[in-house]
Amino acid sequence: MTNPVCAIVGAGEGLGAALAARFARGGFDIALVSRSAFQRETAAKAAMKANSACHTQIFEADATNPESIEKTIGDIQEQMGAIEVLIYNARGGFKSPAPIDISYKELEDIFRLEVVGAFASAKSVLPSMLAKNRGSIIFSSATAAYRGSATNALYAIGKFGLRALSQSLAKAYSKDGVHIVHMRLDCDLDVPIMRDIYGKSFDADEMAKPTDVAETYWWAHHQPKGAWSNEIELRPYTEKWSY
Repeated sequence: MTNPVCAIVGAGEGLGAALAARFARGGFDIALVSRSAFQRETAAKAAMKANSACHTQIFEADATNPESIEKTIGDIQEQMGAIEVLIYNARGGFKSPAPIDISYKELEDIFRLEVVGAFASAKSVLPSMLAKNRGSIIFSSATAAYRGSATNALYAIGKFGLRALSQSLAKAYSKDGVHIVHMRLDCDLDVPIMRDIYGKSFDADEMAKPTDVAETYWWAHHQPKGAWSNEIELRPYTEKWSY
């Protein structure tokens, strides 16, 4: 009997690596998708360290290109088997122009990353999940999905779209046994890029540990069908509840 497959689109050294390790430890084979060889290889090492018996493969794809995602998901399912858990963990950078300064290209790029890539990923796995009446699709998101921002409008616009996509898919396909979750992280993660950004002002208590966050993804996948969460919010105990 083969292991179930967890595919992570946007696998990297932070949350992606923690998710890869958690699902590998739980007995999943792991498919890691990223544009960056360093990021996907770092996540692969985390998975293999967590469970050397699991089968881990890395794949290159561009989340902003739906054809690229469709081909890669197809390759994963052909080489590793049907995907039982899809985690869409792709995210953009920290560029945050004032709303009036956002270019049309920037707007199109964030839409392609946050919505089109997520949709292509979900669309590619839904047929096999629907055929089996089971599976989980989890979208990594943020509080930006609930409120606009004067200082980070681009990010909010993308996440609003992602939440709408997640809700729409959940309402359409939950009845067919597919669990779709919008995972809202109201926090910064304790990952290398955030340590660099904060520098000397970095405080680990103000951050969420990726390994802790990954436990909730694992828990969400194992929720009983009679009590599913389609919206989950996570924050560290020090979060100031800024809304």
